[in-house]
Amino acid sequence: MERRIVVVGYDGAELLEIASLNTSLAMANVTGEVKPPYRVLLATPGGRPITCPTGLVMQGHESLERLTGPLDTLIVAGGFGFEAATSDARIVAHVRRLAAVSRRVASVCTGAGILAAAGLLDGRRATTHWRYADRLARRHPSVDVDATPIYIRDGHVLTAAGVTSALDLALALVEEDHGAEPARRIARELVVYLQRPGNQAQMSIFTDAPPVTDDLVRRMAAHITGHLDGDLSTATLAALGGVSERHLTRLFREHLGATPGRYVRRVRTEAAAQLLAGGTLPLTAVAGRCGFGTTESLRQAFVDRYGITPSRYRAASVRS
Repeated sequence: MERRIVVVGYDGAELLEIASLNTSLAMANVTGEVKPPYRVLLATPGGRPITCPTGLVMQGHESLERLTGPLDTLIVAGGFGFEAATSDARIVAHVRRLAAVSRRVASVCTGAGILAAAGLLDGRRATTHWRYADRLARRHPSVDVDATPIYIRDGHVLTAAGVTSALDLALALVEEDHGAEPARRIARELVVYLQRPGNQAQMSIFTDAPPVTDDLVRRMAAHITGHLDGDLSTATLAALGGVSERHLTRLFREHLGATPGRYVRRVRTEAAAQLLAGGTLPLTAVAGRCGFGTTESLRQAFVDRYGITPSRYRAASVRS
């Protein structure tokens, strides 16, 4: 007996997404962590080879048109070719047909657009790559699009954010099927430092650098990240920058999309998340280093930002 996992690919599908899914689930079989084992199949139109954006060619295992159920999981990959795939009535129809005979359905990145075109996300909360979230929301107003999380589960449907989130999705599927410990062991075999919780944000303040068009905003952002445990009130920052609080607030809203207070809270919370995921500091020490003062303030900020408490975030992040 096997768990049949079907990944739907097409010309322009992202190789890294397909490989992350295939390798992670195959590794589960190799390590002997899962019973029954996974059987991962790549289904393509006509069963033909598909050309990925990098120019590499992948051979399909099955013809999308001839594939029948029941299936354990149907996963639609994303990629630059998703627009053509979404416009292909045959691909959309067969995804809809196979979803009806699958225990669960998922997508990675812009594959969510194909699920939405098939009506499989209507009335559901879903995510996709942050760059395409607004487009998905405009085209499918019946879908509750949330561009923040790495992945979302709504009922039996899962959607993952983009590209490397396919790895997070695969590990989440293993954990759902077989428990947390097998997923951790597989992550170690794959040399994955961190299996990110689904609620973790796609975009980080540490990778989404502030614009360089405004020197004052750039200097204030640098000061904030370098003095998390200091006085970062709007009044103090305004005095440091030699401007009024009102002017500083206007600049922050214009260039960073948040007031100084909200920006500081976000930076502190993400810094705390990094400390929790990568170390064993007590919560009191993490709160102090990041300027929260108390563990209760840290807890409230975490729940607001990630939807879980700091202790649960650490438990989900640690790979023993």
